[in-house]
Amino acid sequence: MKVGVIGSTGYAGQQLVWFLNNHKKIEISFLASHTFSNNKYSYVYNNYRNYIHDTCINIQEMYDYLPSTDIVFIALPHGKSMDIAKDLISKGIKVIDLGADFRLKNHKVYEEWYGLKHISNELLKEAVYGLPEMNRELIKHAKLIANPGCYPTASILATAPLIKNNLLQANSIIIDAKSGVSGAGRSLNNNTLFCECNESVKAYKIGKHRHTPEIEQELFNLNEENTNILFTPHLIPMNRGILATCYGKLSKDVSLGDLQEIYKEFYSEDYFIRITEDIPETKWVKGSNFCDIGLSFDKRTNNVIVVSAIDNLIKGAAGQAIQNMNIMFGFDEWEGLDFPSMIP
Repeated sequence: MKVGVIGSTGYAGQQLVWFLNNHKKIEISFLASHTFSNNKYSYVYNNYRNYIHDTCINIQEMYDYLPSTDIVFIALPHGKSMDIAKDLISKGIKVIDLGADFRLKNHKVYEEWYGLKHISNELLKEAVYGLPEMNRELIKHAKLIANPGCYPTASILATAPLIKNNLLQANSIIIDAKSGVSGAGRSLNNNTLFCECNESVKAYKIGKHRHTPEIEQELFNLNEENTNILFTPHLIPMNRGILATCYGKLSKDVSLGDLQEIYKEFYSEDYFIRITEDIPETKWVKGSNFCDIGLSFDKRTNNVIVVSAIDNLIKGAAGQAIQNMNIMFGFDEWEGLDFPSMIP
């Protein structure tokens, strides 16, 4: 099967290329890059020397490759995928968008949080939110996948069993999430310079992070009850990884052992979810497509605390995109993804 990647030289795009290069069922059709067109891919990322010999093309040149391309991944910033996805789908090519343009079903909500007019809102109805653990059957038949954000992936997976089983008091969910610097992308930004973020931890976009409505939308789909969350992201001085600590007040008398059994049952068919007895750490999932989830319970305040850990560039981006592709084309879901984290 032939695959194209648009935005191949960003961090998420590069991680996609890494997986595609090692996927037994895949041949790379083209690698498109606005910044590095006409440069060898191994020049941009020297770790691919003698592995990938492709030269990056610009987006207009990709049309020469489309007749023999089965699926295209788009790894571009928000606002950049709308017209490209529409054009590709009209040509019968399936699309997995790693950006935010098709995640929110209500175009007015998108426009409110992203400050852009949605020019392809007719595609929002057919776009499938690509969280396999929630939407596997829909993904199988999709033409357009909206690959989830990294923070929503960690947060939704951590809280979904509680929401599905109506175990939390309304609007009591607090999500405190921390991400490595690669989550900010590869573009030059003063806030992510080494001297700005090293030896420091900072909260940002408090109460207004764009992943908030995405999390709320998907939690609503689990029990059709509106859930307002308090979500605060933090930037921490490491390359990759997300740790989401999620709090909520229980609405029923449930023991910690019962909660753990509920989680194990909920994710019993999901290879990449590991329910742990210990509290997860990012190093146990770094470089893998796994999401580790651990639970605790504070009797004094009646709060359940759920901690999830993912690699933001893999389960939070490229690995999940490959997982979605595998489901769409009938491959084993873990094809090209079946390996543990590398330690240290």
